[in-house]
Amino acid sequence: MKPIFSRGPSLQLRLFLAILLSASLMLADSRLDAFANVRYLLNSAIAPLQYAANLPREMLDGVSSQVSSHQRILSENKALKRDVLVMQSEVLLLDQLKQENQRLRELLGSPFVRDERKMIAEVMAVDSDPYSHQVMIDKGRIDGVYEGQPVINEKGIVGQISYVGAHNSRVLLLIDPTHAIPIQVVRNDIRVIASGSGQSDMMQLEHVPSSTDIEVGDLLVSSGLGGRYPEGYPVAYVTEFSFDNKRPFAQIKARPTVQFDRLRYLLLVWPTERENMLEEVPTSGE
Repeated sequence: MKPIFSRGPSLQLRLFLAILLSASLMLADSRLDAFANVRYLLNSAIAPLQYAANLPREMLDGVSSQVSSHQRILSENKALKRDVLVMQSEVLLLDQLKQENQRLRELLGSPFVRDERKMIAEVMAVDSDPYSHQVMIDKGRIDGVYEGQPVINEKGIVGQISYVGAHNSRVLLLIDPTHAIPIQVVRNDIRVIASGSGQSDMMQLEHVPSSTDIEVGDLLVSSGLGGRYPEGYPVAYVTEFSFDNKRPFAQIKARPTVQFDRLRYLLLVWPTERENMLEEVPTSGE
């Protein structure tokens, strides 16, 4: 009986023929470039499959890049917000320093500051007693401050030292009801006494006859009498002059040149006469 399927060449023979055919094709392609068109067609047919296989990786790379970019933008935004906050706080501090610098320039550049020895002091505290007008400054006995020492600023006379501690002192302001200062009118050199009224914007002239030549707008300066305050420092401007025939003295009010509700930096003054007296006192070693 014949088999249905006839037996073909052996596997070894078929392998040998396949190797021989492959070697012949490779030799022909390398020498004669016979399959260039075939490779081109195959590459064109396979290219879409390559793009499709590469698409997931590109999509993942794009998503990853967007996420990292978003995180980087958030981090940079936070850093910029912190920088802006720091710069804004520095700008606020810079404005304050500019204002303080301007105050000090006005204080040192005031035309009322003469050749007396002087020292800048800063207000530390304000007396909370409504019936007492005093402030505490940051200079004391170790700085040479003494009781009764005149205190001024760029506008005029502020008051005098009423108490001296080791590192701080208390200033009695001109507007305190217990304070009085001898003054004179710049226009005609009339000398009178001005006293505090307890109000930051008003002083009173005491025991002035109604016939005295004082007018509204007159500038009042320290007269130097009594030796407490140097002569010529501004004190106040006359704002009201009235009199009653039934009273022996006129009622005169004046507005201080100093704004007592805005005190920050002050000048301690050593009058020239006191400095000369201190220089003439011999030391114990002489």
